Amino acid sequence: MALTILCLTFVVGLLIGMPVVFAIGLSSILTIAYEGLPMAIVFQRMAAGMNVFAFLTIPFFIFTGELMMYGGIADRIIRCAKATVGHVRGGLGMTNVVACTMFGGVSGSPAADVSAMGSAMVPLMKKEGYDADYAVNVTTYSSLVGALLPPSHNMIIYSLAAGGTVSMPSLILAGALPAALLTIANILVAYFVAVRRGYKAGAFPGWHEVGRSTAAAAPGLFIMVIITGGILSGVFTAAEAGAVAVAYALLLTVFGYRSLSWENFLKAAAKACKTTGIVLLLVGISTMFGYLMSLYGVAEMAGEGLAKISTTPWVVFIMVDLVLFFFGIFLDMAAHILVCTPILLPIVVHYGMSPVQFGIIVLLNCCIGLNTPPVGVTFYLGCAIGEISVGKVVKSIWPFMLALWGTLFIITLVPGTSMWLHDMLQ
Repeated sequence: MALTILCLTFVVGLLIGMPVVFAIGLSSILTIAYEGLPMAIVFQRMAAGMNVFAFLTIPFFIFTGELMMYGGIADRIIRCAKATVGHVRGGLGMTNVVACTMFGGVSGSPAADVSAMGSAMVPLMKKEGYDADYAVNVTTYSSLVGALLPPSHNMIIYSLAAGGTVSMPSLILAGALPAALLTIANILVAYFVAVRRGYKAGAFPGWHEVGRSTAAAAPGLFIMVIITGGILSGVFTAAEAGAVAVAYALLLTVFGYRSLSWENFLKAAAKACKTTGIVLLLVGISTMFGYLMSLYGVAEMAGEGLAKISTTPWVVFIMVDLVLFFFGIFLDMAAHILVCTPILLPIVVHYGMSPVQFGIIVLLNCCIGLNTPPVGVTFYLGCAIGEISVGKVVKSIWPFMLALWGTLFIITLVPGTSMWLHDMLQ
């Protein structure tokens, strides 16, 4: 009965439009009250969930992304991408994909990527004769790569949701090839849709412009080297790499680019504080929810349920993908990771999947959720920027959605796509 109260209250809360964090919290508190447990457990579990040293990395990574967004790196990245691939058929579509991928490696946030790149690229593409639905789909799907690249704070959340058994260096290495695969898939889809719709190619600006624009963007993109290189080489811990990245971003945007005003600095700081507060509150409450799930043996029940359908590993992995997709429709990324990982990780490990590979699969499923209504944060943000109705965008979403699903299934069924680089360098 207690498990029924926990799950039913959670689902009803989501269905009536209650914020995820409150739905999780309310269902947990009602279950604890039903069991007659002391309410002190609520605060003990929340404090234990948030009192983790590795969580220092989260505000640093978020603040780094905000500083780079407000500090003018977006314009330099767009100029570099346009000079490099803008002369290809559907050149601004190619530019958008490359620019979103580059910015994703700086911000680590798909939502920030859509906000920064979309605000610049979508109006430009519409002005040059591209359809608004194409511009929005290219932007929203290209932005998802940011979840697989540092400084993605969702990697840290997964690491801790997995019980600390998966390190940040492992996730960084495992995410590199999937990020490349997803980028290539987006480029191919953007190109073929552009050809089918008859979009023209731009003019090649010359190698001199390519060199100049690359040099202008390189200092901002170097932040990926600081974080990735510092963590993988062992020079920094993840938290130290985040702190160094913040310092570098401040120095670059204030003294290098001279593009970060005091007003924008305050906006970046305020937004980073708000996002960090939301994430940590969600972590604390989800820890309590996870404790109850563990207490009632939900992971074991889920494993037994899947085993009744099939014991073939690849079938189980596909079913896990479908479960993750279903939850991703209703939950944002952090909640998705924190709720699903403790339940599904033991199942996939039992059938032979690495926790590292599963981390990338979880992140990709979260990405699908970001672009799928009713939650679909990046999807709705892109529609708002493009000033276009949701219905018109959905009609042309399928090539991009199929590319994302295809990438997910390849990474699910071919472990080497995520584990080859990891196994070679670890």
